Amino acid sequence: MTRQTWTAAISALLFVVLAAVIALVPVPYITWAPGTTYDLLGKVNDSDAISISGATVYPTSGQLRMTTISVTAPESNLTLPEVLISYFMPDRVVLPRVAVYRPGTSATDVNREESVLMTQSQTSAVVAALRAANIPVTELPMVYSVQNAGAAAGILEPGDLISAVDGTAVVTPSDVVKAVKDRHVGQRVVFSIIRDRVPMQRAVTTRASTTTPDTPTVGVDINIGYSYDPKVSFAVDPNVGGSSAGLMFSLAIYDRLTTGELVSGQVVAGTGTMTAGGVVGSIGGVAEKLAAASRDKATVFLLPQQNCVDVTSVPAGIRLVPVNDLKGAIAALQMLSDPAQAANVAGCS
Repeated sequence: MTRQTWTAAISALLFVVLAAVIALVPVPYITWAPGTTYDLLGKVNDSDAISISGATVYPTSGQLRMTTISVTAPESNLTLPEVLISYFMPDRVVLPRVAVYRPGTSATDVNREESVLMTQSQTSAVVAALRAANIPVTELPMVYSVQNAGAAAGILEPGDLISAVDGTAVVTPSDVVKAVKDRHVGQRVVFSIIRDRVPMQRAVTTRASTTTPDTPTVGVDINIGYSYDPKVSFAVDPNVGGSSAGLMFSLAIYDRLTTGELVSGQVVAGTGTMTAGGVVGSIGGVAEKLAAASRDKATVFLLPQQNCVDVTSVPAGIRLVPVNDLKGAIAALQMLSDPAQAANVAGCS
């Protein structure tokens, strides 16, 4: 074999090895793509997407679709060819992995965080919808978390609503904190709580704070929770996480709890976070969610006003309706259902 032949053979071998490395070695990027949409007025796997008991519900028509994005899973990796293909595909975006997943965060941690965000989003959406429908909601201090080795471990649970401490009514988290601090280290404290809608009492013996030994503590974090009569359940895919469906959750619940039809046969999709006070917040992945809405035949797309700047193109046949709060979203849908007022609904400018 001549020297030139050896050189050519080695060069070819090196090229094959280099190509294999490029094709197989993961790169630090992930992709976003249009995900599944769910009709919240319909069914998911033969169950109502949202079911309500303990209150009068009314018939609805049309669809209210929450939108999602399909994102590279935290435990998955992309190769350079996959990233390049995604970069040139329509309705996809390539992002640095660190822009979505914190370095060192495990897949379990990510999924847990996303699940917590979804649960919080559903709670806020329910409260906002009930308030909009003039159904009473009572704010109460709520156990947000319990320290594993704290005094209340195994006695109080996250989600417990606290109505009184040692027989004295409490209204805010600071009321609970003050009531505990007014006791002595080693003193028994009785909490009147509501757990899973059942009133009960639980006694906790205070312990000394690890930072200030003279301060009693029970080892819980307190936040605001809510008490109301209706029971609202969700059947959305448990693998879907995050908080961006809050707006659509609220609208679907409100539509079921009020007379008249909010969407009147239309296919309405949308996205946006929702606070318990009815304020809509911005989200990510607007372009991908718009593409998903268009694919599933939506003609109206609701989005947070703040996200209008993120819209670079609108699929044919979709009308953008930006909103700031639940009240405005309800009013916009009511106007769209009235041919005489539909033209007056503002879009992104």
